[in-house]
Amino acid sequence: MKKLLVLGISVLIISCSGNEEAVSEDGSCFSTGSKTYKWTMVTTWPKNFPGLGMGPENFSRYVNEMTCGRMQIKVYGAGEFVPALGVFDAVSQGNVQLGHGASYYWTGKVKSSQFFTAVPFGLTAQEMNGWLHYGGGMELWEEAYEPFNLVPLAGGNSGVQMAGWFKKEINSLDDLKGLKMRIPGLAGEVFTRAGAETVTLPGNEIFLSLQQGVVDAAEWVGPYNDLTFGFHQVSDYYYYPGWHEPGSTLEIIINKEAYNSLPDDLKAIIKYAAKSANQEMLDEYTARNNKALTELIEKHNVDLRKLPDSVLIELKRITEEVMQDFIKDDPMAQKVYKSYNDFKEEVINYHRISEKAYIDTRELD
Repeated sequence: MKKLLVLGISVLIISCSGNEEAVSEDGSCFSTGSKTYKWTMVTTWPKNFPGLGMGPENFSRYVNEMTCGRMQIKVYGAGEFVPALGVFDAVSQGNVQLGHGASYYWTGKVKSSQFFTAVPFGLTAQEMNGWLHYGGGMELWEEAYEPFNLVPLAGGNSGVQMAGWFKKEINSLDDLKGLKMRIPGLAGEVFTRAGAETVTLPGNEIFLSLQQGVVDAAEWVGPYNDLTFGFHQVSDYYYYPGWHEPGSTLEIIINKEAYNSLPDDLKAIIKYAAKSANQEMLDEYTARNNKALTELIEKHNVDLRKLPDSVLIELKRITEEVMQDFIKDDPMAQKVYKSYNDFKEEVINYHRISEKAYIDTRELD
């Protein structure tokens, strides 16, 4: 009777779900002949790199576990299958099914993609998740990527980043003039207008560029990742706060034709695996960053400094100018910016009396 009951439940599950996977008596998965999908995911991160690089690995593992092996995703690090900055084209053209990276790397192709990673003086990680999933951001992201045959999903967040590593002190805006810095996206344009020279480099090229003097400064992520890359060995000063990336969302991009070929249950699993990976990465950075910062300061004698308020005020002023020029000739960028900015104004009002007020209260003696 017990075996018949288990068999009956298994048949019911199969008929309701529309697939041919079932659960054995001991609770493990087994296949009854359904199709297996073997997909490839390329990334902009070094293979298995802490935080960023583990996001796609975790996503792949979750999908495999939830599908009982019906969908298997092989993850390649930057340069293993395609160059770090070749991910967008590889997925768009259908050479691979999946990619993991940061959307602001593609502003030369999709100007509005800047808003789906981070904007200087913009939304934090918590606020970004709110805008994307409940403020209309995801719908706009999908619209922006539609011409490129891509389906986007949020795939991680590093939280507030650090301002970067510098070989000289920054005491005023004049100290930025002539400085050559690795800093991508809209923040790079802000630095350029402030008198610096900016370049975009993948993470695995930053250390050598600093060491050889190709750049004078570089931002990457924060203590957890920066310690791993050893930037403290080739730079003198570590500055905060991360005005340029207050909550950097990473992306999972899917070739639309490949996505549409999936049954509905696998589409749903991909969606919820991405949401899990998105939140998990933020949790990891929240847990790891301070420990790494303590090691940088106490073990490696890193000189931690705050950017002067005068510099931050000027950078914010320049950001406002750059933003208007950035969106003026692109209707989609204008549309996304309006949604982003409207949400920001609303959430700032509430966070002023909630998150910020509480944090200020916690600091009281």
